[in-house]
Amino acid sequence: MKIETTPIKDLLIINPSVYEDNRGYFFESYNQRFFREQGIYTNFVQDNQSISVKGVLRGLHFQKTAPQSKLVRCVVGEVYDVVVDLRKSSDTYKKWFGIKLSEDNMKMMLVPKGFAHGFVTLSDVAIFHYKCDELYMPSADGGIIYNDPEINIDWGVDVNELILSDKDRVLPKLVDIEKELNF
Repeated sequence: MKIETTPIKDLLIINPSVYEDNRGYFFESYNQRFFREQGIYTNFVQDNQSISVKGVLRGLHFQKTAPQSKLVRCVVGEVYDVVVDLRKSSDTYKKWFGIKLSEDNMKMMLVPKGFAHGFVTLSDVAIFHYKCDELYMPSADGGIIYNDPEINIDWGVDVNELILSDKDRVLPKLVDIEKELNF
């Protein structure tokens, strides 16, 4: 595996070593020893997977208490994956970063605690996998509306054609919940 840094401190792109032949391919999507050798001591405790059709936007989500680090990847299809730094002490507080994750590029993103996360499906179907270092807690659910004007994310798609859950459609703006954040 190779690790790429991003413009946001602690947010990493993981490029697995892929072994291909006439049968297909093989790669490790996670190796605790490798991560620890890189100074990453995340202890994953829950895996999640979603399937989405083209135009589905999931996010921007986080947990207010028991924040989660996530190792995310797109197993099938392609998504545009976006994170927003909610760590008030960070030089990149309120800044966003986006990257295409796909079955073709096999890239993964390691999202530290204190970030909101979301993605939009670019392919006809996408299967998305998350490794989390904290269990999901419905009582800790938090989120920011995908089109928050202060954050101003360019999703790279026509936002008028997005498919959103009822929950994601009514998420608050960051300014409305900023005082509650303790990352």
